[in-house]
Amino acid sequence: MAVQFRDYYETLGVSKTATEDEIRSAFRKLARKYHPDVAKDKKAAEEKFKQINEAYEVLSDPEKRKKYDQLGADWNQPGGFQPPPQWGGQPGGGFYQWGGDGGGVQFEFGGTGFSDFFEAFFGGGRGRSAFGGFGGREATAERGADVEADILVTLEEALHGSTRTVSLRRAGSNKVENYQVKIPRGVHEGQRIRLAGQGEVGARGGKSGDLFLRVRLAKHPDFSVEGSDLIHDVKMAPWQAALGTQLKVPTLEGNVRLKIPAGTQGGQRFRLRERGLPGISGKRGDLYIVAQINIPKKLSEREREIWSQLAKLHGS
Repeated sequence: MAVQFRDYYETLGVSKTATEDEIRSAFRKLARKYHPDVAKDKKAAEEKFKQINEAYEVLSDPEKRKKYDQLGADWNQPGGFQPPPQWGGQPGGGFYQWGGDGGGVQFEFGGTGFSDFFEAFFGGGRGRSAFGGFGGREATAERGADVEADILVTLEEALHGSTRTVSLRRAGSNKVENYQVKIPRGVHEGQRIRLAGQGEVGARGGKSGDLFLRVRLAKHPDFSVEGSDLIHDVKMAPWQAALGTQLKVPTLEGNVRLKIPAGTQGGQRFRLRERGLPGISGKRGDLYIVAQINIPKKLSEREREIWSQLAKLHGS
């Protein structure tokens, strides 16, 4: 099974020399546009949202981006995309193994939210090989290898739980195996969902290995995640921070009004209790709104005059 190269820069619409801020800005703009909760064509938006997340997952990480740039240097050369030799069977390079006969991968997944290209090189999954006896040693039953892959889970799924259909196709087989995977409420980053006995078939009557799906929480345009808490940066004008105001802020369940007191400082946090993600105990974390004071870059003559008057008033 050949792996198709993914142009992550094209996916986000940025140049290969884009800065971290430019990549972050492009992701947030596209993620808001294609978030399944707001798009009209939810199915098409969901697929696009996954592609955007995958691209941002790699390009927002300096180490992954460096590897990706090395990997993609010659992707469009005659003969098609071929991975560099050092990637073959490299630990941490994905549980997919490149074959020696024209390349390919051992497992092909569908429904996880990640492409085969990502899993092959950035997924961090693995298969644990099982080998038979040596020399004259009597052959014994061997347990099949465990298979691991990543599964992209949105924050909304982590909040409410969901059921997903994940497919698996093995190298050399046209058979597609479908599994109904339950995403439990409160699932967290790095948690593994186990499908017992769905890994590699054991040798000489041994038990089959297990299939593990490692949770990767999808990046959200409005929130970052800290444990079970969510963080949202809200921009406000200096006069709003000084005089106080009411702002409309997002939550996973819709917008709410938040009262900003007079004298708010940059970086100050406001807590919305139990508006975060469910924790291990089942109790929800909090949503923290972080004040970001947005200083105007350009001032009109009238605005400059007013700011000058304020400066004189305070003896500056």
